[in-house]
Amino acid sequence: MAEFTLYTQENAPEAAKPLMEKSVAAFGMLPNLHAVMAQAPTLLEGYQVLHELFQNTSFNAEELTVVWQTINVEHECHYCVPAHSAIAASMKVDEGIVDALVNKTPLADEKLETLRETTLAMTQNRGVISDEQIEKFFAAGYAQQQLLEIVLGLSQKVMSNYTNHLADTPVDEPFKKFAK
Repeated sequence: MAEFTLYTQENAPEAAKPLMEKSVAAFGMLPNLHAVMAQAPTLLEGYQVLHELFQNTSFNAEELTVVWQTINVEHECHYCVPAHSAIAASMKVDEGIVDALVNKTPLADEKLETLRETTLAMTQNRGVISDEQIEKFFAAGYAQQQLLEIVLGLSQKVMSNYTNHLADTPVDEPFKKFAK
């Protein structure tokens, strides 16, 4: 496997430096994922924009976590699963929800479980899901807007999950305690 550079704000490509400053401001540190993505500043910028846009969807903190972690777990992302477990903790998402997602067990909340099932079906089937799944999603109280917002979350997670697979990104120290 090719070894990827973990850039710092000092040695990163010029176009990545302001993006890395934005990461430090947002996270209080430079996540290793962002240090890897700095090699391709447009990727880092795209990831930051999608992350911000997804956080501004109609989903609440629990629902954001369900979408992110369902995709991370399905993609077997060694980095994003603990990173988003830490993010969920910082957003005060119930630990039981995070544990169920990481362990691939059904969620106790029926609406969140339907969101998990729909996100998983979209991830596994590249966006092709059954009419029955869509009807179940709508019956749970979601609408077309949320179905399309899952696409946004999936797009963001493809960027990070695939980068982490390529680079074997080391898990940051603050996230290690959330690794299983």
